[in-house]
Amino acid sequence: MISHKYNPILSRRQMLASCGVGMGMVGLQPLLAESTSSSYSSKQPHHKPVAKHVIHIFLNGGLSHIDTFDPKPLLDKYNGKPLPIENLETERATGNAYASPFKFRKHGESGIEVSEIFPHTAANIDDICVIRSAYADVPNHEPSFLLWNCGEARLPRPSMGSWVTYGLGTENQNLPGFVALCPQGLPTQGVENWRSSFLPGAFQGVHVDTQFSEVEKLIENIKNGQFDDRSQRKQLDLLAAFNRRHLEQRGFDPALEAQIQSFELAYRMQTEAAEAFNLSDEPQYIHDMYGDTVQSKTMLTARRLVERGVRFVQVWYSGGQPWDNHDNINIHATLAKNIDQGIGALIRDLKQRGLLEETLILCGGEFGRTPTVELPRPVLNAGKQLGRDHNHYGFSVWMAGGGIKGGTVYGSTDETGWKAEENPVHVHDIHATMLHQLGFNHERFTYRHAGRDFRLTDVHGHVIHDILN
Repeated sequence: MISHKYNPILSRRQMLASCGVGMGMVGLQPLLAESTSSSYSSKQPHHKPVAKHVIHIFLNGGLSHIDTFDPKPLLDKYNGKPLPIENLETERATGNAYASPFKFRKHGESGIEVSEIFPHTAANIDDICVIRSAYADVPNHEPSFLLWNCGEARLPRPSMGSWVTYGLGTENQNLPGFVALCPQGLPTQGVENWRSSFLPGAFQGVHVDTQFSEVEKLIENIKNGQFDDRSQRKQLDLLAAFNRRHLEQRGFDPALEAQIQSFELAYRMQTEAAEAFNLSDEPQYIHDMYGDTVQSKTMLTARRLVERGVRFVQVWYSGGQPWDNHDNINIHATLAKNIDQGIGALIRDLKQRGLLEETLILCGGEFGRTPTVELPRPVLNAGKQLGRDHNHYGFSVWMAGGGIKGGTVYGSTDETGWKAEENPVHVHDIHATMLHQLGFNHERFTYRHAGRDFRLTDVHGHVIHDILN
């Protein structure tokens, strides 16, 4: 039994921390070292990785697949009429078929059809794999957000960004390994979307509100207004000495270790973060390429972070769930206009810098939307019949870079767009594929917690080999 000065009986948490198995022990070893930055050090995965970084573009609220990446001509025929199949059960009552108000056309050498509201993204379609057969578990935002971001819709679990940085570390010790870029407030479920849960706290995502340009507003409390750098260094050294004494007396304490690392990282970030988030360093032609919306600037920020070694960058459209258009699906055109140029620029920019093949881009929402109109509800949207309800049965997401086979379409929904029909792809399958490209066998990538070996994909998930180069 390991000795413990104040309590000879180990707590369950301490015992599990000391007896981690699988990748869990790999993650614990750096935390037991004296170096407070070692948890972020680069680590070796199970097999040679194709991708080194991930940019997850989350169009939170429920992007309509049949108005963006999955054209359904049959809806034109039945527009305003009952569909030839029975409507599936969703969150709210739905009515007759509702044809897309947007036109689709073929793009690139691959000839993949994309809606007119995403012209810049469509211009890069030969680098993109559109998965038209994705599906989730329920037609509700909160559990679907958590399913996408944490692999579990109900119970607290680590986010995928935390899993990735835990497994791979980061290439830059002066910036967080996992950054969540979300302008204009927090999304639905807030910080739970980038939590570390039972993984060490050092791997939790750092929220950055990209509606601001000054680093002090981008990252709260990044600057110490009372002490200069030298005084802060002395303060941290003294604190580290106290903490080492505490650890010698009490043994391994993951919460304390996470606190130590957060102080050290914050200190190092004062210089590095100011430079990383300073978009004014970019030449004018780059600003012109990305555009000047908040969303486009966020995409440029994502490129700068990946370029500087940040492992996982999550790009949220904005706070809340802006793509949740129950009353008027035409709003999708405005939302797309704000981010489409930035997405197209990101793909081209990464490609011309030689970073696209090592950066996996994943883009989509938590679910799709119905091919039928949502029936009006008294008071809330009386008289409005231009929107769509949530649809978790079938929708589209796309992936690019990181060894993904561009210019391809994988799977399909039925002829109305209701349900994934050919090669259905669950969210867990996408997680498994992402981890595979990063060098991990998702079935072996585990962390022991509460007597069980957990993984991002839980007990599910299959790698989609057909979309890989």
